[in-house]
Amino acid sequence: MFKPLDLSNKPGEIPVDPSDVERVKCLIIGSGPAGYTAAIYAARANLNPVLYEGLQPGGQLTTTTEVENFPGYPEGITGPVMMEDFKKQAERFGTDIRWGMATKTDLSGEIKKVWIDDKKRIEAESLIIATGATAKYLGLEDEKKYAGGGVSACATCDGFFYRGKDVAVVGGGDTACEEAMYLAGLCKKVYMIVRRDVFRASRVMAERVMKTPNIEVLWNHQTKGLFGENGVVQGATLVKHKGKENEEEVKIKIDGFFLAIGHQPNSEIFKDYIETDAVGYIKTIPGTSKTKVPGVFACGDVQDSVYRQAVTAAGTGCMAAIDAERYLSEKHG
Repeated sequence: MFKPLDLSNKPGEIPVDPSDVERVKCLIIGSGPAGYTAAIYAARANLNPVLYEGLQPGGQLTTTTEVENFPGYPEGITGPVMMEDFKKQAERFGTDIRWGMATKTDLSGEIKKVWIDDKKRIEAESLIIATGATAKYLGLEDEKKYAGGGVSACATCDGFFYRGKDVAVVGGGDTACEEAMYLAGLCKKVYMIVRRDVFRASRVMAERVMKTPNIEVLWNHQTKGLFGENGVVQGATLVKHKGKENEEEVKIKIDGFFLAIGHQPNSEIFKDYIETDAVGYIKTIPGTSKTKVPGVFACGDVQDSVYRQAVTAAGTGCMAAIDAERYLSEKHG
């Protein structure tokens, strides 16, 4: 049994029109592999899930040209088509998929409140957060120009397409070193573009990179731009010792340009209630999708700083739906 809608307002809140308030059993925020998988399982469990797609329907995969490492697609598939398949499957079982962006939350009570586009308020008995993470970019116009044509923020996802070729990795932390090591096993040569004259990475990772013969570290280099033809990267223009007397421009020939300067989890609107790490990844109870707030679950890249793969995101989406179903069953007896 649903409790009556809460039309009261906290101090400072705009009065709520009853027509702008809706009560649901299960609300899912986010529409990548995690969100859609959670929706499939929640719908099959008769939770009547409502899913809001957010700013990027389909999540980060919609910016990936080819996906060849997701089980069940032996010939590979494009990211957008794959996410459309996920969406259709979620809809097939009755998921109510809507366009809209969660802009504010109040997770303090038994019923979780989420505002969509600063207007409509959804009151949910259970909430699944699948808002993902956004890769950090340098902010160069060329990154957009060559998106899908050589620019990537995931070596594990896209490195396979650059076998035997020359690529560059931007960054000097552990993630950059890991990406460079992974690519070194596939590519002819890997340049590491490091802004400073030292790594930020751990000593172990730094030593591994330095011992890898086909990795060349370009110390004190910053990326100025990319160049190529027909939307495909052919090289990068770098600046060595930027702002110093000995500043010089350097060009390198590459086929792939990998960003490894970190990800920003999309968790900002939940931080007042949900525990996160220093970066912003939502903390879950190990082995579950449960957050410290009863009835609130997190899945996918918003809580995964380690793997960040479509298949692991889908797996945690499944976990979140099962955890939500069990939570509601126990709640209602």
